[in-house]
Amino acid sequence: MPELSPDELAHASFPLRYEDIAQDGRMMATALPPAVGWTVWKQLLSPHPAAKGMQRAGIVAILSRLTVDASDQPIRVDRPVEATGGYQLARYAPRGATDKLFLNMWVEVRGARGRIFPPEGPGPLVVAGRVFAEHTFTRLFAPPDQRRVSRLDVDGLPAEPAATYDFPPPETAMQLPEGAVPLDGDYVGDDAVTVFGLDHTDSNQHVNSLVYPRLFAETALRRLAVRGAPRPGLVRGLDIAYRKPSFAGDRVRIHVRTFQLGDRLGAAGFLALADDGEQRPRCCARILFG
Repeated sequence: MPELSPDELAHASFPLRYEDIAQDGRMMATALPPAVGWTVWKQLLSPHPAAKGMQRAGIVAILSRLTVDASDQPIRVDRPVEATGGYQLARYAPRGATDKLFLNMWVEVRGARGRIFPPEGPGPLVVAGRVFAEHTFTRLFAPPDQRRVSRLDVDGLPAEPAATYDFPPPETAMQLPEGAVPLDGDYVGDDAVTVFGLDHTDSNQHVNSLVYPRLFAETALRRLAVRGAPRPGLVRGLDIAYRKPSFAGDRVRIHVRTFQLGDRLGAAGFLALADDGEQRPRCCARILFG
């Protein structure tokens, strides 16, 4: 998180669900992103003076990338966690002129150290994990050739943010990390085809963004089991980039390439429509177990 002004930072406290904590006391990687909503969206952006102007202009910030770094500290599920988050408007200008605008967010989550079983704590607050959420500004309901946003002509916001952002293409999320030893020669399509239903969706009328990391983790576990790898543990690192939404009724397949990084196992890959012969990625992801 860069150095931010006080009006770009917020703090929040919220309760945990039992499914947010693994049996060894560590917080699930997919339980960390909701802290972005509790801090940045609820505390800072919803009451922002420019919020209504953005609605009138038809401009929305769509989640385009999510990076999660979960710690190995055990925390108590029966104590609320504390989150500190902030945001920054930024522009992507690879050739001098602004090409895209972003709303980037950072959140750190802390919890009371300890476990329910075997009983431990509650102790002092420790870092449970950190989240980076990249959002791309777009005119979501405009014709395709009018959706790109390169200026914010909205009262209360700069037309072009001063901060710059070195936007990484979505495909970088499906690359093996530096130093990784590949266990597969190429991406391997999972035998299972997922059919999305309403249980996978949310109020934004498409498949929820946190459904995809779970599918990638399940696919990776199956692939690692086929290779006879030892028990890989819990997802501790996640980097996922969203290219196109999926909807109820879509049939999709995940393709992964497993790897070893030091003493940890992981997988990188992409999700595509099951009947897409070109296997065009709808989202790309890399996960690391620990």
